[in-house]
Amino acid sequence: MNYSGIQKISSWYIFKITLVASVGGFLFGYDLVVIAGALPYLEKYFQLSPAMKGFAVSSAILGSIAGPLFGLWFTERLGRRKTMMIAAGCFMISAIGSAAAFSIWDFAFWRFIGGVGIGLAMISSPIYIAELSPPEKRGVLVNVNQLSNVIGINLAVIADYFFSFDGWGWRWMFGSAVLPTTFLIIGLVFIPESPRWLASKNRIADALKILTRINGSRQAEKELGEIQNGLGRETGRFNELKEPGIKLALFIGVVLMIFSQINGVNMMLLYAPSILADAGISIGSSAILTSIPVYLFIFICTLLAFGLIKRFSRRGLLISSILCMALGHIVMAVNLQQHWPPMFTLIPMLIGTGAFTLGFAPLSWIIVSEIFPNRIRGKALAVVCFFLFFSSFLTAQFFPMLTHWFSLRFNNTAGVYLIFAGLCMVCAIFSWKMVPETKGLSLERISDFWRKRNSSVAP
Repeated sequence: MNYSGIQKISSWYIFKITLVASVGGFLFGYDLVVIAGALPYLEKYFQLSPAMKGFAVSSAILGSIAGPLFGLWFTERLGRRKTMMIAAGCFMISAIGSAAAFSIWDFAFWRFIGGVGIGLAMISSPIYIAELSPPEKRGVLVNVNQLSNVIGINLAVIADYFFSFDGWGWRWMFGSAVLPTTFLIIGLVFIPESPRWLASKNRIADALKILTRINGSRQAEKELGEIQNGLGRETGRFNELKEPGIKLALFIGVVLMIFSQINGVNMMLLYAPSILADAGISIGSSAILTSIPVYLFIFICTLLAFGLIKRFSRRGLLISSILCMALGHIVMAVNLQQHWPPMFTLIPMLIGTGAFTLGFAPLSWIIVSEIFPNRIRGKALAVVCFFLFFSSFLTAQFFPMLTHWFSLRFNNTAGVYLIFAGLCMVCAIFSWKMVPETKGLSLERISDFWRKRNSSVAP
């Protein structure tokens, strides 16, 4: 077999294991939409106030806050692959428990367990994918995590529509997660461990074997040497996060992840059927059916994102995406202020979610997966994910209360989306001023850059 043939086999192998490893993206996507479709039924079944409605949604996110704290220990002690398996197991337990809940507090507890699983997966999956990917393919492969997220979203909306009937329909919505999660657990059994984690545990032969499978024998020994040199230079202690360059990288990662949750697009996904119902579309299956174009559009945009990430710079695409998100929120505000026909609500939802999926969603994870040195990456991502889920919890908790207040005060919720548009503009300025360009750089070169950095000049 010629060298190009070996490369094709290697690329296909990497893609397959990356798709399986994107368990975090899948779990988050499925959870995001299954609760969106079930929420009107939960609201009716449990007689939820706006505050309790937010709590029903945010209980899983509250568990996700705890996930990175456990995930840090698991990823370093047990490895990335086993941590992802534990995460999938938590999600399965949550699916069964949520489906069988008979009180809102019972429901919230099982959702919390699922959130812990999501938190575990969201810290272990990006680390695993970044550590396994060759530099020239890393951006595309980390975006597979976003593809898996969208697959989860679309499977969830299908389940929501299929089970959108009064009574116990919402229970089947949550219980349906058992089937895809079973396949994910089986897939995780057959993927290799991260070669960088193996090298950190002095399992050099195992690490070399995996690197050879991924990169071929020509590059495997060279990359293994770079990994060992990088591991030897880094202490991996929390104190290292206080070093000037690393501290700046951590600040950038934290701010990006906070903005990824407070920009308003996730609220469109979490509450899509509810938003459409408020716009005048019948609650239940009609609202879910009307929201399907949004989720299908997200899938199309995710596929397009692979080409965009490969072709354009990280920072340029990120800023363009954020500005388009702001435009979507402005259109939504005008729509609600002018009382356009209900179906017109889809236009700003498509603009906002499409822009988010094409740029911000994958790039925020790509950038935070790249900018931290190898030995400190797990601890840094634990901190980053903590702020991600904490900001997501606050947004999900207060969004129904905020929309309720604007509706009572102004008879529409346009002001909510103007706030989101303003936040997007702040994020665009921050990305322009602070986010470095990391496209095409090896993880070791990025590590060296932060070690030497004393200013905010991009590499």
